[in-house]
Amino acid sequence: MDWEQAGMVPEDVFQKFASANMLIPSLPAPLPIAWLKKLGVHDILGTVKVEEWDYIHTAIFIDEVSGLQGPPASLTTGMSYGVPPILKFGSPRLQERFLPDLLLGKKRICIAITEPEAGSDVAGIQTTATKTPDGEFYIVNGTKKWITNGIWSSYATMAVRTSGPGPGGLSLLIVPLLNHPGVTMRKIKTTGLLTSGTTFITLDDVRVPVGNLIGDEGRGMAYIMTNFNHERLSIAIGTTRQARVALAAAFEYCLQREAFGKTLVEQPVVRHRLAAAGALLESLSAWVEQFVYQMTKLEKAEADRELGGLTALAKAQGGRVLDECARCAVLLFGGNGFTTTGRGEIAERIYREVPAARIPGGSEDVMFDLAVRQLVKNYKFQTKMLERPKGSSKL
Repeated sequence: MDWEQAGMVPEDVFQKFASANMLIPSLPAPLPIAWLKKLGVHDILGTVKVEEWDYIHTAIFIDEVSGLQGPPASLTTGMSYGVPPILKFGSPRLQERFLPDLLLGKKRICIAITEPEAGSDVAGIQTTATKTPDGEFYIVNGTKKWITNGIWSSYATMAVRTSGPGPGGLSLLIVPLLNHPGVTMRKIKTTGLLTSGTTFITLDDVRVPVGNLIGDEGRGMAYIMTNFNHERLSIAIGTTRQARVALAAAFEYCLQREAFGKTLVEQPVVRHRLAAAGALLESLSAWVEQFVYQMTKLEKAEADRELGGLTALAKAQGGRVLDECARCAVLLFGGNGFTTTGRGEIAERIYREVPAARIPGGSEDVMFDLAVRQLVKNYKFQTKMLERPKGSSKL
């Protein structure tokens, strides 16, 4: 609670995570083995070799840190979502410039996609990056909003418009932030995730070397979409754990709290409420574990194609289940459930986190729509593959 009131996790906590190489597990599996070994990182906590780390390990890590409520967003978001595009699409020269400091936690990065007028509609991004006449720099102008970790990040992996309208005009650029000329940042007050450093960024004629381009111009939308899959699955894993924490706290409370001459858990209506929320939670948990297992068996391209839409669906459903479990906990805690201190503070805090599960990473309605559109696309593709070529035998 002290960290929430201060609005940030102490810097020494981040440094402890970084020095123990415990920011690295938030990256998508498999880990960047060659880069980690080059930097002297051969294992995680002396137990799992980096080359043996898979998505099951990633899920365990996300699950465990999600039980902390709040602080993980301030510690791992930049590594989890800001670094992967550099690893996947950055040139060797770009990687050499940025990855050593980022992977070891010596400098921080954020992912900067969302704008005041472009949230889930990524193709509507308006921030521009125009090359100087000599072709040496991009001049970046625009605003970014709701950027997690932005306020203390040295860099942003930023979506910018390098050419015309629509998704084909988008590119990804590493934009310097802290103390860089033309960059202004201020914290945004949010309902939940109070320690995550949610930031409004203004970019006024910011000069960025053309060498900071990630991959190719005009490929930004494709890069962003592949990055979203890891983000959405991470959110689904985290919301599952948060829902479990909320429901477990309520269950324990109901075993102890007495009303009308008996404990709450002896009241049929209370048991029904716990059972209804629990059924949703266990279904979600099993579904998310299926995703994680499939991520250990499928190649990246196949996983993106086959699981992209379903991952969006899992992310959206995770937010709904968290909403139900957190609301259940608050109601069962009664007055304690909307008090920021005392026995019900965990339920109150998690309930405030619900919008952060249902909106960032793609708002719920957009996720449901995306899931069905992707499934239809896959269905049509698979059906076409089954069609016999014209003139072939009916047999």
